[in-house]
Amino acid sequence: MSYKNFEELTKVVKTSGKKCVVVAAAQDAHALKAIFRASDEGILDYILVGKTEEILFLAKELGYSVAKERIVKAEDTKQAACQAVELIRQGTGDFLMKGKLETETLLRQVVNKENGIGLGGLMCHMALIEVPSYPKLLGLTDSGMVINPDYGQKKEILKKGIGFFHKIGVSCPKVSCLAAVEKVNAKMPETEDGAALKEEALKGEFGECYVEGPISCDLTFSREAAKAKNYKSPVTGDVDLLLVPNMVTGNIIGKILTCLAGAKMAGCVLGAKVPIVLTSRGSSFEEKYNSLILCAAWTGRN
Repeated sequence: MSYKNFEELTKVVKTSGKKCVVVAAAQDAHALKAIFRASDEGILDYILVGKTEEILFLAKELGYSVAKERIVKAEDTKQAACQAVELIRQGTGDFLMKGKLETETLLRQVVNKENGIGLGGLMCHMALIEVPSYPKLLGLTDSGMVINPDYGQKKEILKKGIGFFHKIGVSCPKVSCLAAVEKVNAKMPETEDGAALKEEALKGEFGECYVEGPISCDLTFSREAAKAKNYKSPVTGDVDLLLVPNMVTGNIIGKILTCLAGAKMAGCVLGAKVPIVLTSRGSSFEEKYNSLILCAAWTGRN
């Protein structure tokens, strides 16, 4: 199955039982608004780690009263990150969310070898995008963590991306290993990587999926372009996941779609014991809410 939009994904999440998000430095109005909405809808419980008075003030401004047992006091962002990660490590919460703190501060605690929740491997970013002109939710990786991945890193990113789609119920995701052209060119490493990843997929390396590569953007989305070039692939016009050659490409694609095409976005970090909602400070309430839904969908199928 696939999901047409975030509304459809949300309906499925509502049937899978409440999950609990732990928020590090929860004194963030947009994050709290998103959490309270998900709580009202019966999707989430929450634990808010941070400055108690600020959290209570913001909650009141939003029209909510938060029980004190849902708040864990932390004097600064480092302490908030430590305590939030520890709560996840103890199994108190199902996934983690970044509040009002620097990404580096949170991730440093996540990957702490003694008290963290890292798995020792690569961590990467998964974006899920609802594009008005496309018939289903579209995955994009890696658009926020690994700057210039080599082949081995791309293989890990792809494995995590396909595993993500399996987790949310897409049994056979179709993947496009994006490049400027669809033919292998030694001067374009992403074309060689795309071809090699396709071979790995055909050998069963990533489980149930179909990986195409290298493949250009027009052949990924346009059946007319594919027909004109006599190019045949089950991915054309039906792709679930875009594997980009580097973070810059992924970042640009995501921002063009949201800024110019009216797309909605959600995102999380994969590669720890639980997914992490790691939106930027400029992210909207809607993006934070959709990211909560995304992580709830992932944990709901454990």
